[in-house]
Amino acid sequence: MRNIWMRTSPSRLIWRQFAATQLVLRRLLAAVPVLVGISLLTFFILDLLPGNAAVSLLGPDATPQQVAQLAAQLQLDRPVAERYLEWMGDIVRGDLGRSIASGQPVSTLIADRFSVTLELVAFALAVSISLAVTVALLAARRPRHFIDRAAAVIGMISLSIPSYLLAPLIVLVFAVHLDAFRSIGFTPLSESLLGNLSSLTLPTVALACPFFGLYTRFLRGDLLEQIEGQSYIITARAKGLGPWQVLIRHALRNSLFGLITVVGLNLGALLGGTVIVEQIFALPGIGQLLIQAVNTRDVIVVQAIVLVMAIVTIIATLCVDLLYIILDPRLRYESP
Repeated sequence: MRNIWMRTSPSRLIWRQFAATQLVLRRLLAAVPVLVGISLLTFFILDLLPGNAAVSLLGPDATPQQVAQLAAQLQLDRPVAERYLEWMGDIVRGDLGRSIASGQPVSTLIADRFSVTLELVAFALAVSISLAVTVALLAARRPRHFIDRAAAVIGMISLSIPSYLLAPLIVLVFAVHLDAFRSIGFTPLSESLLGNLSSLTLPTVALACPFFGLYTRFLRGDLLEQIEGQSYIITARAKGLGPWQVLIRHALRNSLFGLITVVGLNLGALLGGTVIVEQIFALPGIGQLLIQAVNTRDVIVVQAIVLVMAIVTIIATLCVDLLYIILDPRLRYESP
């Protein structure tokens, strides 16, 4: 009765809500200096690059006088610290500014492309995690047998092939020779479900493959450690539970905490990988917009995209921390 009361006690629920709220506030406060530091670093690094937006817009045939005149019109001749402080003032007011190259609001440019990147990241995350859990479970079911060794080899191979190298290979095989999937362009989900899946299949595979290898190797090792060294596994077997019940209901549940941590730590890398993948497959996402902005030295657009990616990464990491509380209410996040 005491255990049942402990699970259903209103005080326990209030504590969980308080712990979650405290965690969110601490993470948000800690994120402020991180975002300021990222914006500072990005702004000043871009200023050190040769050339500017005026040179990129006018082309190599422009005279120095024309470049200087356009730079003055775009206010690029002002000190970098002054331009950064002005940009920060706009950000505080909720204004991401206007693109130097096109004159369009940066918020509009990002909003038009954000859904493509978000869809790609969601697909890649779902594919990598689901396949990693499946392969790791099959490997842990028969340790040191053929399936286990094959899973280890597959995980190592997929982890060793970067997305920028895998992407051209799968395009050559599945798009050029087999003509099974599209390799260029994007079809919105609202227009065609099959077209959307066809346009995102190869980019998803290219982006998810290295993370699938990482998650598989980690989860496989953690599952084997749980099975071979934990007393609760021995107790579950003594109660007569079958191998799959022990593996899924007990070992996997405890190993999910480690997997969630690894996924959370690699969300930034997953989001950053879209920059190359979207460029290769001509997907109109934030990654492609970032490359275009860097090529034209559009500092305002680059700054906004980097800031948005950092915010998304911080929010995703915060969601991972909150997921710990959902999976195990006993966890407490106490202030340091």
